[in-house]
Amino acid sequence: MARPRSRVDGPLDSAPGWVSVGAAFLSMAAVLGVAYSFGAFFAPMAAEFGTGSGSTSLVFSITACCWFLLGSVSGRAVDRFGPRPVLLVGALALAGGLLVTSAAPRLWVGYLGYGLGVGVAVACGYVPMVAVVGAWFDRYRAPAIGLAVAGIGVGTLAGAPLAAALIGAYGWRQAHLLLGVGGAALLVLAAVAVRRPPDPTGEEPRGLREVVRSGEFRAMYTATLLASVALFVPLVFLPAAAVAAGASPVAGAALIGVIGVASTVGRLVIGVLAYRAGRVRTFQVCFAVLAASFAIWAVGSSWPWLLAFAIVLGTGYGGWIALQPTVLAELFGVRGLGALVGLVYTAAGIGALVGPPLAGVLVDAAGGYGWAVVAGGLCGLLAFLSLLRLPARAAPAER
Repeated sequence: MARPRSRVDGPLDSAPGWVSVGAAFLSMAAVLGVAYSFGAFFAPMAAEFGTGSGSTSLVFSITACCWFLLGSVSGRAVDRFGPRPVLLVGALALAGGLLVTSAAPRLWVGYLGYGLGVGVAVACGYVPMVAVVGAWFDRYRAPAIGLAVAGIGVGTLAGAPLAAALIGAYGWRQAHLLLGVGGAALLVLAAVAVRRPPDPTGEEPRGLREVVRSGEFRAMYTATLLASVALFVPLVFLPAAAVAAGASPVAGAALIGVIGVASTVGRLVIGVLAYRAGRVRTFQVCFAVLAASFAIWAVGSSWPWLLAFAIVLGTGYGGWIALQPTVLAELFGVRGLGALVGLVYTAAGIGALVGPPLAGVLVDAAGGYGWAVVAGGLCGLLAFLSLLRLPARAAPAER
């Protein structure tokens, strides 16, 4: 079947684009719901394998590093082949990786099964789908991407509490298996629904080498790396920190869900606000909010304080994720957006690989979470400062 060549944002031609928004929402909810549920698996896996915080958190770090580093590959693949085959590869990887993890006799098997399986699945269901939605829209790009990535918030909301309940009922091994089958089924459904976007029109975009050398790209890359170091600390350790403060395991896991709810609101509301107030400036504010949230965790570690932290963190995080592809498109255009988003997200992969293990070392050395929280807040602040060099508005080569 020939690829559609219709213009985006038209009153009649936009229907396939909105269908693709729904498919992207579903795929992101599936893969990130599974990935961000790891906090619920952290304690039972560490207990069974007899491993410390640093080595156990490395399971998730490898996963996040894989999905962000491989995002540059999946982004190019979706530009060339379209989203459907990429999503189907993700479904196979998710089911296979969690099947291997459920039978892991040693933690290093989890590094391979969970890290590669879930990592490839997220690389296929997240980064390229953001680019697909971005290529479908021009005027309504920010709200459309905000709606699509709200799937991450919904998946985060449902994934961690669901995983905690499954672990309580069936054990962590069977819970992995059930999440793998369910997540793969949702990815197949998204693959059936998604539509390939029309080819962008306009002038040729700036060359990749020129883009990478630009101050704007370096600012985005640095901020993404530092913010990711900060973000993945609570995504891995917040449930355990809540339990250490006296909360139940389900209540601790629910904090990840709260981050998901807050990020969903942030993605939807901030995407609309950016349409009116300016995308770049709103994007910078989101990083400031993310950095400021760590002050709440530093003040108090009881469940109400951690709840407030999760709400503020999720709001800033949601706006960041919703607006980053839009800001990239505004700075550099939409042609080859999949590859460009994937390239920037390699910074998040490095941050995810470095952040949780280092935080785990700090937790084990200090016997608490205080220094890890300070380090996360400092990285968030530096990320915000890195973005101050971005221009308030940009005029990309083609829209």
